[in-house]
Amino acid sequence: MVTITDHPLITHKLGIIRSADTGTTDFRRCVNEIAALMAYEISRDLPVREKIIETPLATLKGGEIATEIILVPVLRAGLGMVDGIERVFPDVRVAHIGIYRNHKTLEPVTYYSKIPDNPGSAVVMVLDPMLATGGSAAGAITILKRAGAERIKLVSIVGAPEGVSHIERSHPDVDIYLAALDERLDEKGYIIPGLGDAGDRIFGTQ
Repeated sequence: MVTITDHPLITHKLGIIRSADTGTTDFRRCVNEIAALMAYEISRDLPVREKIIETPLATLKGGEIATEIILVPVLRAGLGMVDGIERVFPDVRVAHIGIYRNHKTLEPVTYYSKIPDNPGSAVVMVLDPMLATGGSAAGAITILKRAGAERIKLVSIVGAPEGVSHIERSHPDVDIYLAALDERLDEKGYIIPGLGDAGDRIFGTQ
């Protein structure tokens, strides 16, 4: 299932990060803010358990999130989304998977993986700002499944139809969350109209 979080605040901030005139500081800030806004949609189906709460005046039956959440940024661009979601879920654990795309073959190459033991009961959120060919995200999901993860969500800011199709074919059990679905990929595998290289723009390494 693909969910596009169409909201005026997200639309506004997407316009900022798409602009070639936006510098590193504002780009990084807006990526984190978009991730935080998306957190409300990606958590919509999280289980809640009853909790007794003492207010200053009375006792009531409230609720609390009833599952662990693990964030898995795909290095390096995915790191730009972690702080935003951590503001909403401060108790998350953060794993890391390092994958880069071979610019000649467009195939993913894994160089690092650090995942908590026994992630099976947790909701695992893979963070990758750009869902282009889908190779890196699919590779990260495969690594997580091999580690025992069972409930995986893919969270990207901008996606291309080719990347969405790749995930739907290779991991049909994984829900995809996007802030925008763009037109296509160019011959180099970049999203059009997109926003350029998210990692370079987040870390100022253009």
